[in-house]
Amino acid sequence: MCTAATYKTKDFYFGRTLDYEFSYGDEVVITPRKYPFSFRNAGEMKSHYAIIGMACVAENTPLYYDAMNEKGLCMAGLNFVGNAVYHKPEAGKDNVAQFEFIAWILGQCADVKAARAKLQNLNLTDTPFNAKLPVAQLHWILADRNEAITIESVEDGLKIYDNPVGVLTNNPPFPAQMFRLNDYMHLSSKSPENHFAESLPLSTYSRGMGAMGLPGDLSSQSRFVRVAFTKMHAVSGDSELESVSQFFHILGSVDQQRGCCDVGEGKYEITLYTSCCNADKGIYYYNTYENHQISGVDMHKADLDGASLVRYPLVTGEQILMQN
Repeated sequence: MCTAATYKTKDFYFGRTLDYEFSYGDEVVITPRKYPFSFRNAGEMKSHYAIIGMACVAENTPLYYDAMNEKGLCMAGLNFVGNAVYHKPEAGKDNVAQFEFIAWILGQCADVKAARAKLQNLNLTDTPFNAKLPVAQLHWILADRNEAITIESVEDGLKIYDNPVGVLTNNPPFPAQMFRLNDYMHLSSKSPENHFAESLPLSTYSRGMGAMGLPGDLSSQSRFVRVAFTKMHAVSGDSELESVSQFFHILGSVDQQRGCCDVGEGKYEITLYTSCCNADKGIYYYNTYENHQISGVDMHKADLDGASLVRYPLVTGEQILMQN
């Protein structure tokens, strides 16, 4: 289970939580412009926009969970189990395997508008990466500083939805996630007024009662509502430190703690990492379950005209500043 969001102050930010019971060996990976992508059905992309994001590298291929390119276009894949359906390669279509999708879009599209055009002829295929990495059931959020969309490949084809809230979680399909917000239109960051009965002397007895009813459980639909509410009411200065800090607080509203989501066999789903991309500056920030210190990688400090992956193992282990 995961949650992704956009945020804008002076700069544009994008990020996600990745919630799972184990890691595949995640790294921050920069794919420079001349590192060739060899797609299973779509040929080779020898030159492309530089990309940075969180990935598992398998057979020298960066399998991105979330990433941004040098133009400021951002994308993340989130679990969509039971609803995602991919298809066999189809003549006349751009046939792209599910695991190639982020690289295929970010490698050639500078913004959402350009991506929309590419999506018109796209067919996401059910091609597995290899026998050990079966096809993941995902849907995606794609965003730039001007707009966001949700992309879902389902039984009756590829669906593209405008995403005005700039948030995505897992199931149900995106239209149902958006519809659920209707149930919470009464919530407010302000103290409530008595509408229950004018004849009763009802009054507030605590701060924060305007948000009473905001769901706090770990289900994907509840996380969607919670992050949407938190993001829409978030107030931040526009400096980099203030903006990045506030973004981590927004996604921190749906952190998963070990022990609260039991998936059986002594395993628990936790927030393995939280990311925050400054899409204007090309900086990828993250923290992990075991390390709340924010670490960052600036893609522009790497050789973006190179032909080799640039890989940064995650900084793990809690970092505590002792003051005495």
